[in-house]
Amino acid sequence: MKAPDKNTIKTLVHTAVESYAQGFQARHEGEVDNPEGTINMKIHNVFIEALGKEIQYYTALVRSLDSSLGNMLESLAINIASLSFEVKRNVEGPLKVEQTRIIAELLEKYKRHEIRPSVKDYQVLRSLAGKDKAPIKRHDSDYYLIDRETNAHYLIELKIGGDLDNKKARSEKEAILEQFAILSNVLSLKTNIKIFFATAYNRYGENKPWRQERVRQFFADEELLIGKDFWNFVCRSNEGYKIVLEAYRESAPIIKRALDSIKKTYLG
Repeated sequence: MKAPDKNTIKTLVHTAVESYAQGFQARHEGEVDNPEGTINMKIHNVFIEALGKEIQYYTALVRSLDSSLGNMLESLAINIASLSFEVKRNVEGPLKVEQTRIIAELLEKYKRHEIRPSVKDYQVLRSLAGKDKAPIKRHDSDYYLIDRETNAHYLIELKIGGDLDNKKARSEKEAILEQFAILSNVLSLKTNIKIFFATAYNRYGENKPWRQERVRQFFADEELLIGKDFWNFVCRSNEGYKIVLEAYRESAPIIKRALDSIKKTYLG
């Protein structure tokens, strides 16, 4: 399949940023007199209050901005992926008790550092696929992408910055392995099924080693799509990250203007 047109991707980015900025501004300015508004509810830390009204405002705003911006990027990536893949948001099907047992044992070995994660570790789940009945289980999925040309199936767990504690990393791997097992039970053995842990940016700096060891304890190197690799994947282009970032930087002044307006509303 041909990669999406560069201008199409940039249009999606521009549209997403503009819509986000308008919504973010309208929501926060509309809540300025509401004591239970997003910002007003976050300014009651008396230790931050002692540092002054501006610091109090900025700390509350940044928390809201970081969270909502992450949601926008997740939606943007889905829209871009839809240009090249069939996109689903859940996996449902039979999950066998034996598969659940194998997953639990594998995760325990990772936890104890008995083995380093490898894609080969869970291929045994595919050999258990059969026609015998098993309980039906449903998992919500960040990205379940299907390449209809190659019939490849991709399960992607996206965390914007990738900052997970040990328990969360384990639960994320457990959930995506269960999805892998379910697909193994409903798709032919020849079907290519891959799983990934992805981040929207490299918190250590692009092109630098990604050192989030709590995640790497449970995910193999070949399962990681960090920053540039993630955007290149959903864009189906080695220039995907560059295209998205370029378009975002072109549109960033829209968000800056919204932030200036919100600041004026709250601080005068």
